[in-house]
Amino acid sequence: MINFAIKIIKSQLLLFILIIPFYSSALSLENKIVLKIENEIITNIDISNETNYLKALNPNLNNLDANKLMLIGKTSLIRQKIKEIEISKHNMNEINSDYLNEIIKSIYTKINLNNKEDFLNYLKNFNVKISDIEKKLYHEAQWNQLVYNKFFTKLKINEDEIRKDINRKKFTFNSYRLSEIMYTANQNSEAEELYKKIKKSILNDGFENTAALYSTSQSSKNGGDLGWINENSINKKILENISNLKIEEYTNPILVPGGFLILKVKDKKKIEKKIDFEKELDLRIRSLQNQQLNQYSNIYFNKIKKDIVINEK
Repeated sequence: MINFAIKIIKSQLLLFILIIPFYSSALSLENKIVLKIENEIITNIDISNETNYLKALNPNLNNLDANKLMLIGKTSLIRQKIKEIEISKHNMNEINSDYLNEIIKSIYTKINLNNKEDFLNYLKNFNVKISDIEKKLYHEAQWNQLVYNKFFTKLKINEDEIRKDINRKKFTFNSYRLSEIMYTANQNSEAEELYKKIKKSILNDGFENTAALYSTSQSSKNGGDLGWINENSINKKILENISNLKIEEYTNPILVPGGFLILKVKDKKKIEKKIDFEKELDLRIRSLQNQQLNQYSNIYFNKIKKDIVINEK
């Protein structure tokens, strides 16, 4: 009886030993290095976590297949790592926690949640930790600070012209809810080919998911959503392109500093209000500054990306 028991134990031990290589192999598949960016590595688990994060910000992504989701997650992480590498080369200031909380509030407001507690419960559905989001937003805020420090003196704001324009405006004006796709191309043939792909993707996957796939703008994380923007704060060239669009229509590519811009009108409405001159002036100046800084951000990112070594495994 004892000999029989020993045989059973030995057979179980042998089975366990045989299983170990297969188990280890499975684990390695679960956490495989996919990319190396300079000295930073990205695994398939990192990409999976990123796609969960992006789906939390943009529920439309749930309509995409797994391959497109993984591509979006990989592209997003590449951008993040490149920015982090550049940030590490500079002596950046600490980001104020109140500022981060305001950004988080703007995120959960866009997905129609009332408060941070609701947002935390919502994130559990995607297996996303708030600490991970805060880390991402911290680095993004540092990137924005870096872009601001580098390019603020190059911003072109004609305050006198803005003041005259405010005086000319009536109390009634249009407001547009916009989404964007920003992309770059080195030559006309490349730009045309990329635009064909974008148009096909918009047709098959929708504008917002296409923004996540192709847009180089920071807004790509939430489907290119720019929120509501008053016509008074929109560049005249861009306003000409969107003013005659119907809801759900989008522009042809608009040439802007840093690449090409496609805008979709998600909604529009008339607003009637008495303008507070100084508040309106401040709003317009900040809006124009942000538009120009976003363009400089794309230009700067594309420049430093050329010097980054990216190896796919």
